[in-house]
Order: sequence, then C-alpha cells, then structure tokens
Amino acid sequence: MDAAPLVIVDAANVVGSVPDGWWRDRRGAAERVRDLLVPYADEGLPGRPGPLELILVVEGGARGVTSVPGVRVEAAPGSGDDRIVELVAEHPDRARLVVTADRELRRRVGELGAEVTGPRTVRP
Repeated sequence: MDAAPLVIVDAANVVGSVPDGWWRDRRGAAERVRDLLVPYADEGLPGRPGPLELILVVEGGARGVTSVPGVRVEAAPGSGDDRIVELVAEHPDRARLVVTADRELRRRVGELGAEVTGPRTVRP
C-alpha cells in the first residue's frame, strides 16, 4: 500500500496569517493550529482525500508543543524553514504538500518536487 500523502505545515507562517494576538502566546497559538489540523488527518484537504500524514513544524517560542493523534509536531532545532525543507527531502517518493505563504520556502520545497498551498487551506 502506498504511504499517505505528507502534509507539512509551517506553524509560524500559518499562525501569523491571522492577527489574533498570537504574539502574546506563541506556544498557545501553535497548539490552536495543531488542534485545527486534527480532522484533516482522516478527512483530507480540498483535492486531497484522507488519510493524510500531518506534520506541524514549530520553532522559537512555540517549541514544546506536543504531538496529538493525527498531527505530529516537529520542533525545529534552528530555522523552521530549514526543517521543512529537510522533511520534504527525506520523503522524495511520497506526495508532499507544504502549507506556507513564505515565498522563499515555497521556492525551496518546489525545487524538491513538493506542492505548496497557502495558510487558508487549513485555516479559513
């Protein structure tokens, strides 16, 4: 059986896409995004039926967010963007979708064959 498509979410970029006071509690904001992602593991995303493997990449003040069933959390030791690129590169034979609006990150993962979509895909 083929592996489920891999969806890698740039937590900092998705959190920052909505000015809801996230800067006062970065960890809490990342936890809220993590929890929003849970249903997508089984239900899928538009144009991508489930099941999906979801990875939320956190950095900085959001380190310490834990994984929950359906969403694996990866704490980047340095740059979240660099960890996302590493994850894309580690899975060349899988369908990969990166959720971010960061132009440079979009370019980097695109060069590795990943598809990219914006934060509104997971955070309407």
